[in-house]
Amino acid sequence: MPPRAKPLSPDDRRAALVDATVPLLLEHGRAVTTRQIADAAGIAEGTIFRVFDSKDDLVLAALEHALDLDPFIAQLQQVDPDQELGAMLLEVVELFQRRFSRVFQLMTRMGMVGPPKAHRHMEAERERVGVILQGLAERHRDSLRVPPGQLMHMVRLLTFSGTHPHISDGNPLSAEEIVDTVLHGVLKPRQNKDS
Repeated sequence: MPPRAKPLSPDDRRAALVDATVPLLLEHGRAVTTRQIADAAGIAEGTIFRVFDSKDDLVLAALEHALDLDPFIAQLQQVDPDQELGAMLLEVVELFQRRFSRVFQLMTRMGMVGPPKAHRHMEAERERVGVILQGLAERHRDSLRVPPGQLMHMVRLLTFSGTHPHISDGNPLSAEEIVDTVLHGVLKPRQNKDS
């Protein structure tokens, strides 16, 4: 018999169960069992149903938690805008790659082709990300051929496609390759004919 669960408020119990469920969804997808969730949370299986009406409700709450942009936005806000452009872009790309990789893995395991209905209207969060990114690139405006917002848009697009396992044909780009491509392109430097 499993040990008796540590007393928690219903909100704290829900949060603990969501935290225990996300890694299991990444591993098992929808096939995760309430027994696996209870074991991971260190509780009896019946304890789940004191705070969630069904396994589906718990899975949905875990998905919403895993897709929440607030933790990612907090990480972006920690990027130092005063560092050299290449270093700043590398840090941003690495943050995006971690987020994208986790979201792609979760969506694949869950058999999803798009975000859940509750996350389809995340325009406000995307706009917050855009404002942060533009602010990070703004101090480098004088060295850019494109506006800071356009630079960061290109970084996001290349990072998304270069990280997506299907779009990249299973051969994802490294953060360094993405930053180098954005900053220097793919052409060799021109040789001066007089040299």
